[in-house]
Amino acid sequence: MLSRRNVRIKVMQVLYAKNREQEPTTGVKGAVKYYRRMVDDSFKLYLLNLLAFMRVAEYARQDKIRKDGKLRPTEADQEFSAKLANNEALQSLAKNFALTNAHGRFGLGQHLDADLIRKLYVGFSKTEAYKAYINQAESKEEDHRNILLELYRFLINNETFISMMEDQFPLWMDDKSLVVGAMKKTIKSLPVEEDFLETYEPQDETISEFGQELLEKVVDADKELLGIVEPNLKNWDAERVAILDMIILKMAIAEFLYFSSIPSKVTLNEFVEVAKLYSTDKSKDFINGVLDRLLKQLTEQGLVQKKGRGLKEE
Repeated sequence: MLSRRNVRIKVMQVLYAKNREQEPTTGVKGAVKYYRRMVDDSFKLYLLNLLAFMRVAEYARQDKIRKDGKLRPTEADQEFSAKLANNEALQSLAKNFALTNAHGRFGLGQHLDADLIRKLYVGFSKTEAYKAYINQAESKEEDHRNILLELYRFLINNETFISMMEDQFPLWMDDKSLVVGAMKKTIKSLPVEEDFLETYEPQDETISEFGQELLEKVVDADKELLGIVEPNLKNWDAERVAILDMIILKMAIAEFLYFSSIPSKVTLNEFVEVAKLYSTDKSKDFINGVLDRLLKQLTEQGLVQKKGRGLKEE
């Protein structure tokens, strides 16, 4: 689920917290522990989104019981079907042992308030998309997937759902695009295979061999990296450079010097994109200019390792 760009961002966030002397990031071991926790939280956030999504869909059964229990049910009540909960697509998630085990292992069920789940379902039940789905005489597999996608789109734009996520994971907005992408991919693949969750679990190659090593290199070689950056700032004093910009420059240099499998131009472009997303309006051009000069300089000095094809950037 985590691409190398996602990992770079998490490393950047840890280094920023360390720069601000936040206690969990003390020392290399503390920084690595904090980084691993952030990686785990991204996966847990995906699992929590999946569980909340399932709980809202499954509430259709309660709706069916309520309608059947009316003293004077309407014709619509009598014709109502709980197919949002009972279709094969959703059931493939509900019956998935690995997913159930993961939800239990992290204790995610306790974070979902039943009244809020009901509120979300009631809100979705009023949409035209859901009404049209309920009124279908026969629904195909594609119809079930489409309404489940509509449900998730409804949730991620709903303040109740957003608050639910932010209450448990304050960095929800940082991981939102990552998690939403993973959720849509999951829903589009319904019904899922038994081992589908492996696709979304943190992969050691990306998390440890790239992300953790990058973090350790930047922390260990902080002064050396600063010594490379400073002469290339031209009319800028290092102390006047935005904190995030300096962190981004140090991370990029560490990739130039220590990660031979990643093409240098890929590194440069990736950190320019990170600067666009997280730093100031002028950071993109500043980062691009400094890194371009540094790359030429380090290459001429023979300090940039020969680049192979490397792994494809995701």
